[in-house]
Amino acid sequence: QVQLVESGGGLVQAGGSLRLSCVASARIFSLYVMGWYRQAPGKQRELVAVITRGGSTNYADSAKGRFTISRDNAKNTVYLQMNSLKSEDTAVYYCNAAMGAMDYWGKGTLVTVSY
Repeated sequence: QVQLVESGGGLVQAGGSLRLSCVASARIFSLYVMGWYRQAPGKQRELVAVITRGGSTNYADSAKGRFTISRDNAKNTVYLQMNSLKSEDTAVYYCNAAMGAMDYWGKGTLVTVSY
């Protein structure tokens, strides 16, 4: 069982920045594909960004050029740097860890972007 704990959410003005962090309890964190997802009110959960074991990254079109996902395997932590935030980025952001058939989720951290 892997526990994921997100932090770093909060209220920010449009155009501002936030950095989300997710600490994993996994013994072999480096083997997991890590991702950030989000769910806005009334919408389905959607992928924001993922980073593979080798450090390759993939982003949703809405995140490209504004968000950066990174990982620090020594700290069992994955980050999401979010810049130029927009009101439509308001959502609960969830951390995900996946390896084979195993799939784990954090409880989420709320990001609210005001006009």
